[in-house]
Amino acid sequence: MTKKNEIIRVKDTAITVSHFDNGDYISITDILKAKDGDFFISDWLRNRNTVEYLGIWESIYNPNFNYGEFAIIKSKAGLNNYKISVKEWVEKTNAIGLKATAGRYGGTYAHKDIAFEFGMWISPEFKIYLIQEFDRLKNDEQQRLSAEWSFQRTLAKVNYHIHTDAIKEHIIPQIVNEKQKTFTYANEADLLNVALFGKTAAEWRAENPNSKGNIRDEAMLEQLVVLSNLESINALLIRDGLSQKDRLVRLNAIAITQMKSLTEHNLLKQLKEKNHER
Repeated sequence: MTKKNEIIRVKDTAITVSHFDNGDYISITDILKAKDGDFFISDWLRNRNTVEYLGIWESIYNPNFNYGEFAIIKSKAGLNNYKISVKEWVEKTNAIGLKATAGRYGGTYAHKDIAFEFGMWISPEFKIYLIQEFDRLKNDEQQRLSAEWSFQRTLAKVNYHIHTDAIKEHIIPQIVNEKQKTFTYANEADLLNVALFGKTAAEWRAENPNSKGNIRDEAMLEQLVVLSNLESINALLIRDGLSQKDRLVRLNAIAITQMKSLTEHNLLKQLKEKNHER
């Protein structure tokens, strides 16, 4: 059971509002402070009209309400020699509309619907102001949550653009230069490395001497997907008799196009989500 407390003021009386897992509850112990003269919650709870109202409320919202015990209590309600505490009411009927709590903010709490009815025992005017202040509290909470959501949404958009800009600058392959076009690579693996990463395995190693892996070990998932595609396409281009220079230019162009598609449209993310749903 989680609880978060806030304070509202009704006609100079500080009243605690507690947010339990199953709804908003208001301290009727605090409300009682606004009543002139001696009056106790047990006096309110022994009243027949109160018991009938509580029984109706529980029958609507509480599937575990003990109707047998409620019938016994209802038959005795209003009698001069009958009294019942909130703790006894909850224990006997499995009621959820009232809660007796201990600790710093201890006391008797009632679900807001019931607390509003209890406010009538103070005065009709007090009940109206209680509802007004409670509504103001909830409106303030809603505005605060809306502002926080808007901020998080804006932050997410900013982070998204930062991320996509970084991808465009550092992950999308660059167009191969004239020197790379005319260079003869010792193996086809390095040809693919240049087409996709813009450098050979040896060049990458020289730039990253402290790395435990190689250029492909450090690649992103998107890059590995494109690399796999380039291997198949390169095999076809070799069969067609294209020179290494022409194949490098063609593969580089394909790598740029595919990396843009994967990163800009989040295709891999969508694929992961579909597989997760399965």
